[in-house]
Amino acid sequence: MASDAGPLHSPALERLATERTGALLEAAAQHFRTPIPQPVIRFDLRGRTAGQIRIHEAQTWEIRYNPTLLARNPEDFLAQTLPHEVAHLVAYRLFGRRIRPHGPHWRAVMGFFGASPERCHRYDVSGLPARRLRHYEYRCGCRVHRLSSIRHNRIGAGRVYLCRQCGEELTRVLEPRAAGLV
Repeated sequence: MASDAGPLHSPALERLATERTGALLEAAAQHFRTPIPQPVIRFDLRGRTAGQIRIHEAQTWEIRYNPTLLARNPEDFLAQTLPHEVAHLVAYRLFGRRIRPHGPHWRAVMGFFGASPERCHRYDVSGLPARRLRHYEYRCGCRVHRLSSIRHNRIGAGRVYLCRQCGEELTRVLEPRAAGLV
């Protein structure tokens, strides 16, 4: 048996969630009269996040669900979290990448699904680990910025971030050990 903090897996619930995700995508495709690509669905999300979408550069779509929160809250998860994540993909498909994640386009899709357009879940997350991001220092022409590991990794993949104040590109401040100074 999994501990309270560990992942709980219910193959039957995961199958049901996968089927309902497909049904939501199909309903949206018919209603909005546009094909919605079928995402890869994974039940591998850990921690306190209930769901997450990813749209990869190759235009492959992915929905990740937290199996522990699904097992702990099956009815609400199926009624709220599934439409929440699917609405992100549908809104992206219909309105493009530049929409606000929980803005009016997303809320309209949530309304179509008959789900409450809430940004965050209210599940009991006691015993689940909180996500801890590492931070890195970057410099521009006017100051030092602390960026999370998410933005740090995006910079490593080629993305460029500019300072909002001076407009200069952010560059990594190397730690003494990484710079060979120790």
